[in-house]
Amino acid sequence: MKILVLFIFLFTLNCSTNKVSKVHGMRLIENKYEKIQINKDNKNDVRKLIGPPSSISNFDNNKWFYIEREKTNQSIVKLGIQKIKKNNILVLQFNNFGILEDKKMLDLKDMNKIAFNKNKTEKKFKQDNFLYNVFSSLREKINAPTRNKKK
Repeated sequence: MKILVLFIFLFTLNCSTNKVSKVHGMRLIENKYEKIQINKDNKNDVRKLIGPPSSISNFDNNKWFYIEREKTNQSIVKLGIQKIKKNNILVLQFNNFGILEDKKMLDLKDMNKIAFNKNKTEKKFKQDNFLYNVFSSLREKINAPTRNKKK
């Protein structure tokens, strides 16, 4: 009985009402978004205010992305399934001289749910025709080990 009470005590001691959050990327991008000024700040100013970008566009080196993603555990009943709490992306566009032209903030509402098609593509050829049988038997004979190999 004492072991059971000790076990329950230790189990409840380890439980917490605070939800565990995992943050990926930069923190508090919304606050940093307000500090950046269009047509005034350049790339160096942005690096001082925010830091290096999370990603730079492969097609345009003048487009920078800053990412902030926060996931939290839902409840103990959901067994650790996480829910996205924040998904902020700051997109900065610079001109050829390095001056900030445009800034855009994308959040959780801007995410698209992509539905994938569950249909399967069927093959158009059959494996029970005459040529398939002939070639498969030839392949089996070629790949078969020789039993009585004379040297």
